[in-house]
Amino acid sequence: QLQLVESGGGLVQPGGSLRLSCAASGFTSPYYVVGWFRQAPGKEREGVSCISSSGRTTNYADSVKGRFTISRDNAKNTVYLQMNSLKPEDTATYFCAAYITADYYCTSRPDEYDTWGQGTQVTVSS
Repeated sequence: QLQLVESGGGLVQPGGSLRLSCAASGFTSPYYVVGWFRQAPGKEREGVSCISSSGRTTNYADSVKGRFTISRDNAKNTVYLQMNSLKPEDTATYFCAAYITADYYCTSRPDEYDTWGQGTQVTVSS
């Protein structure tokens, strides 16, 4: 059974940092893309970042470029999202998701992903 579990969310002041983790289990193939998405109340789900199975390809939404960094440790089956210089508009529930592919790229289109975590809340407020 494929499973993703997020952790690391919390309350942080503007300008602060958080690191989210996404632990994967049950994947029999090492070739899976992981993406981070977020959804604020009353807003559509937004793709934040994604990383290819090798980790060589990453993509970021314009709103987080230069502030967020995605990485993965395949030995630990974990993907991280380092979030720096956080802003109140980053407040949302953050989800990680995955899909199996042998491609070298990743996409932030939610409909490509077929396994989702339960989400972790990030609140940026003073």
